[in-house]
Amino acid sequence: MSTQHPADDAELSIVGHRHYGRWFSALIVLLIVGIIANSMLHNPRFEWAVVAENFTEASIINGVIMTLKLTVISVIFGFAGGVLLALMRLSANPVLVAVSWFYTWFFRAVPMLVQLFLWYNIAALYPRISLWIPFLGEVASAPTNTIISTFSAAVIALVMHQSAYAAEIVRAGIQSVGSGQLEAAKALGYRRGQILWRVVLPQAMRTILPPAGNEVIGQLKTTAVVSVIALQDVLYSAQIIYQRTYEVIPLLLVATLWYLVMTSILSIGQHYVERYFGRGTQATRGGWLLRNRKAPTELNQGAEQ
Repeated sequence: MSTQHPADDAELSIVGHRHYGRWFSALIVLLIVGIIANSMLHNPRFEWAVVAENFTEASIINGVIMTLKLTVISVIFGFAGGVLLALMRLSANPVLVAVSWFYTWFFRAVPMLVQLFLWYNIAALYPRISLWIPFLGEVASAPTNTIISTFSAAVIALVMHQSAYAAEIVRAGIQSVGSGQLEAAKALGYRRGQILWRVVLPQAMRTILPPAGNEVIGQLKTTAVVSVIALQDVLYSAQIIYQRTYEVIPLLLVATLWYLVMTSILSIGQHYVERYFGRGTQATRGGWLLRNRKAPTELNQGAEQ
C-alpha cells in the first residue's frame, strides 16, 4: 500500500505537450487541399458532366477489361518467369547464372516502349516462324504476323519486362531467409525441392510481397503504353472518343479515374495479402503494442502500487 501524501501526486502529474506546430501545419495543408478541390469542382473547363457521361461508356469499359486482362496475364507469367530466373541466378551452375544475369540486365535496361515496338515489328527480322526438329527438318511454318498479333506483341513485351523485375524481387526475398533455416531443414531430412517450397518461399513471401505489390500496380499503369500500337486499352479508348468529340481533358480524366479505381482495389488486396503473410512478425506485434500502450498517469499509478 502506498503511503505517499496526496500533495505529492500533484507534483508528479504529467501535462501533455501542446503541439501547436502540428495543428498549424495540418491547418495549412487542409487549406491548400480545400483550395485545390474547390478549383477543380467549380472550374467549368473540367466538364464533369462529360466525364460522368463517358465514365461507363461501352468502349471505355471494354478498354478497362483489356487493361485488366493484360495486367493479369503479364503478372502471372512474369512472376513465374521471375521465380525461374531467380533460381537460375542462385544456382551453382555458372551458365545458368550468366544467362539469368544477362536477361535481367538487358530487359531492365531497355525501356518498355522500345521493347513493345521491337516485338510489334518482329516480322521485319523474322518474316516467318518455323518449327525445326533434328533429323526431320522443318515440320511447320507460318508468317510471323499471323502468329504475333497486336495483342500477342503486347503480352510478350509486358511479360518479358515484368519477369526481369520480378526476378530481382524474388531473389532478394529468397536471400533474406537465414542460413539457419536451411540447415535446420536439411537436418530434418528435407530434400531440396521441399526446402524451397516448404521452408524458403513461405518465409521469403514476407520480403517479396511489399515490392511485388508495388510492381503489380506499376505493371497495371505500364499497360498504358500499348495504346501506341493501337491496342484498345482504357487510354486508347479515351483517345478514340476525344479525337471524335475534341473533349480531350474530360476523356483523360475518365482514364485517370479508372486507373485510380483499379490501383485502389489492388492496393486494398495488397494490404490484406501482406497482413496474412505477415502474421506474427514484428510489424504485427508493433500494432498490438501501440493499441495497448498505457497512458502516463496509468504508469504512475502502477508504479505506486
